[in-house]
Amino acid sequence: MTAARAASAVTGRLSHRAALGLGVLLVAGAFIAGGARGAYAIAPSQLLAVLADLFSGTANPTPDHLVFVNIRLPRLILGLAAGAGLGLAGALMQGLFRNPLADPGLVGVSSGAALAAAATIVAGSWWFPELPRTLGSWTLVVAAFAGGLAVTGIICGLARHEGGTRLGMMLLAGIAMNALANAGLGFLSFVATDEQLRNIQFWLLGSLGGARWSAVALVGSVVAIASVAGFALARPLNAIALGEAQAALLGVSVERVKRTVVLVTALAVGVVTATTGVIGFIGLVAPHMVRLAAGPNHRVVLPGSALLGAALVLLADSVARTIAAPAELPLGVLSAAIGVPFFLVLLRKLRGRVL
Repeated sequence: MTAARAASAVTGRLSHRAALGLGVLLVAGAFIAGGARGAYAIAPSQLLAVLADLFSGTANPTPDHLVFVNIRLPRLILGLAAGAGLGLAGALMQGLFRNPLADPGLVGVSSGAALAAAATIVAGSWWFPELPRTLGSWTLVVAAFAGGLAVTGIICGLARHEGGTRLGMMLLAGIAMNALANAGLGFLSFVATDEQLRNIQFWLLGSLGGARWSAVALVGSVVAIASVAGFALARPLNAIALGEAQAALLGVSVERVKRTVVLVTALAVGVVTATTGVIGFIGLVAPHMVRLAAGPNHRVVLPGSALLGAALVLLADSVARTIAAPAELPLGVLSAAIGVPFFLVLLRKLRGRVL
């Protein structure tokens, strides 16, 4: 028995390979469930046949094939990328702050994106009348992404002191900027028309309903790059868990790690929020559940959180599309409704163990 397996047997936690394997199975199951469920139901066996045709390149224009390829597949892939980005960002922030309550929202990217999107919906045609004609349907995406990165940049600037980034100052600056953004959202909601208010609320609650292949390519590519950069931070974050001074003694460039974590988080959460709207709770619960099940090693926490985040978003979207059909419930509401029970059950089951 290897040292890793012996440790897993003693703590009762999953081994790293078992945890990641379970994550892959959860994603595959959620993908199949999401592809089969909907206003037009597709039997799982038929869905597997459609997937086989896709992989083999066979043209088979049956109703099942057309519905899955043209409607559900881009939505499923967007959900995979969005959940992976949110889960990874949450794990990175919790590792950086050494606090399981840390959330990607601490760097202000979600609130900044929400404020910019709301401002574009309410006043975009007044301030930048040529922008919608130039960017078309991408106007809201570009504005939200820029707003998220701008607020994150302000928070990081406020947290800089004597050549270093103070995490405590970043936390306080993030709370202040989030409060300011919420105040701006409240004002914009107050002055918005009924139609604009509905658009703001729909965007704030999140949805994969606007999935299209161009959005899938954008989110997928950015999240893939963020994942490569994020997974490379596993060893430095393991060292930082011992304390910044100890990490520096081990040869870790702590300031570089801080900047990289914030940049990766801002990119991943920014592009997801700009495309799908605000999807809460995934970045908080996914790393928790992986850490409880497999331990604090970031070599499994980071990829495991990405996998679990993807599975949670797919499950939430599947329920959102079917629970009130033909209407569609907001994805942000369902992500919390599905994630919280899973988290509480697992927490109760493992409450006597050290995080």
